[in-house]
Amino acid sequence: MRGKIRICHEDGAELPTGEAGIVYFERDEVPFSYHKDPAKTRSAQHPVHPTWTALGDVGYVDAEGYLYLTDRVSFMIISGGVNIYPQEIENELIMHPKVEDVAVIGVPHEEFGEEVKAVVQLIADAKADASLADELIAFARERLAAYKCPRSIDFERELPRLPTGKLYKRLLKDRYWGKKNSRIV
Repeated sequence: MRGKIRICHEDGAELPTGEAGIVYFERDEVPFSYHKDPAKTRSAQHPVHPTWTALGDVGYVDAEGYLYLTDRVSFMIISGGVNIYPQEIENELIMHPKVEDVAVIGVPHEEFGEEVKAVVQLIADAKADASLADELIAFARERLAAYKCPRSIDFERELPRLPTGKLYKRLLKDRYWGKKNSRIV
């Protein structure tokens, strides 16, 4: 029997169709568990329904029942108590004609816990400077809610990617978090 997909807020409340949240899979059969790791198993379970399991994805279900994955929970930025999903911001910034590649991460902020930072790899002939950083922030502000926009932009010659092409955000995050305790994996 197929399990049902549940989309929930971080607090466990189910969300309406079309709204992004943590993706849980409801299982009627054998419950999911990590081998010899009950703590990890519990962390993957819904706070109220232990037969609902999350694997770390964020997404939404449309009116026809199709699941769309939009991000990973571990990439989520929490700034002033607001959840911000980097993929949405990355999807907008990559459309700028001078951007070759982009990663959006949360960096430490004294008051808000984290703030949004974009790390950008430019196309070959673009010049990385403060003027272009301002241009990219303005570009984001035209397309996103203000709280989602990067507060700062750093430029890299090349973003770290695994041989599979997957962006290795952990390397970028480590530069900004240093020895500070990060909830981000």
